Amino acid sequence: MEIIEVTTRKHLRDFIRLPFTIHKDHPQWVPPLLMDEKLYFSKKKNPSFNKNETILYLAYENMKPVGRLMGIINQSYNKLRNENNVRFGYLECYNNKFIAAKLLDKVEVWGKGNGMNKIVGPLGFSDQDPEGFIIEGSEYGSTISTYYNYEYVPKFLEELGYTKEVDYVVYLVDLKKQLTAAHERIFKRIGKRKDISLLEFKTKRELKPFIKPIMHVMNETFTELYGFEPMSENEIDFIVKRFLPVIDPRFIKAASQNGTLVGFLLAIPNLNEGFIKCNGHLFPFGILQLVTAAKNAKQLDLLAAGVKKEFRGQGFETWGLMTSMNSAKEAGFEIMDSHHELEENTSVRKVMERFGGELKKRYRVYKKLLI
Repeated sequence: MEIIEVTTRKHLRDFIRLPFTIHKDHPQWVPPLLMDEKLYFSKKKNPSFNKNETILYLAYENMKPVGRLMGIINQSYNKLRNENNVRFGYLECYNNKFIAAKLLDKVEVWGKGNGMNKIVGPLGFSDQDPEGFIIEGSEYGSTISTYYNYEYVPKFLEELGYTKEVDYVVYLVDLKKQLTAAHERIFKRIGKRKDISLLEFKTKRELKPFIKPIMHVMNETFTELYGFEPMSENEIDFIVKRFLPVIDPRFIKAASQNGTLVGFLLAIPNLNEGFIKCNGHLFPFGILQLVTAAKNAKQLDLLAAGVKKEFRGQGFETWGLMTSMNSAKEAGFEIMDSHHELEENTSVRKVMERFGGELKKRYRVYKKLLI
């Protein structure tokens, strides 16, 4: 077996396509769109490559790819947090610890050579990329913005000396349950405020002028979250381009004060069934399969939500969640996935639990000191 750095178009093709081979018999795995993967890993098209040092490795055995790994040094994030961390992400390998060990060793050596003293992952460029390997609740499946890994991958990491950095938890909310009178009171109180406009959308044309302002609010409200770094305008444009096609305006909620956004909530129908049928290909029938999956979906997946500091604790979180749940119920949805919440983010976890959310999944980001 040999480990090589990805430097050619063929190497990159092997890097992108390897998960499709490894997970071909994995019923819960949700394949990404190949065209989106090519866009994401393009140093010319993805602006995140411009401000991060990166390296991609492939493991080959008998001329066939058997593992992959990406290394990332986000210097601006490290400076912001006074850290010297190298990140690893997009680890895929067959059930062979030797492959994982060799790939991780390569990134560890690369990180140390660039002055880093700790390796953390799996992480991407920012909080908007998949974070953490699933360690509990694999029977509930993933969403398009999370990893779905074999159980042996976290075991390999722990056997190689990696320990917990942070955990993310995921709640599932039964939308068939009735909301309490307390929820209704908060909802009505927010609705009576004359200084606040509560925004809902029916079409992408209505939503489009608000997409960038929503991302700017995200920049402001996510700053203290683990793994998040404020996005540049180029990165915002890139993310909007990637996710706008799958966004359903009915499940985007926002609040503004005198024309300035103060909070938002983003959610989409669970598209797993469509992505599985597409198997990476949008054409010729992939678009139809995704549209059909959106129409038939019974699960709503939250992607992100944020409220400016000065407006927190006033009920906006409850309003956003309630309006999303009401829209989902009207559309025939039965369950809602909360997406990643930091284990230590007790305020958000309490909101989910007040709405009857049950903790079903847990994802772990690992760390290891480089000494």
